[in-house]
Amino acid sequence: MHYEYKTDNTCSQIISFDIDGNVITSIEFYGGCNGNLKAIAKLLEGATVEEIEEKLLGNTCGRRPTSCTDQLACAVRKAYEELSVGT
Repeated sequence: MHYEYKTDNTCSQIISFDIDGNVITSIEFYGGCNGNLKAIAKLLEGATVEEIEEKLLGNTCGRRPTSCTDQLACAVRKAYEELSVGT
């Protein structure tokens, strides 16, 4: 399933990815630090929801209470929960 998540309080505005079970692929950030976010997407290709949460949940950016990577962790959990409810 393809999923798009509107971020909150970050430079990136939208994160899109595919989710199959709990495996995440095809991560793309729209906005934000282009080079860094492309690298993060490559490093996380094929990671599970749990792996992404373990590594990124709670990561902050400057004085903000969140970051693009924290928002990704929130997004994959939300997508997984919505997918689980639908089955």
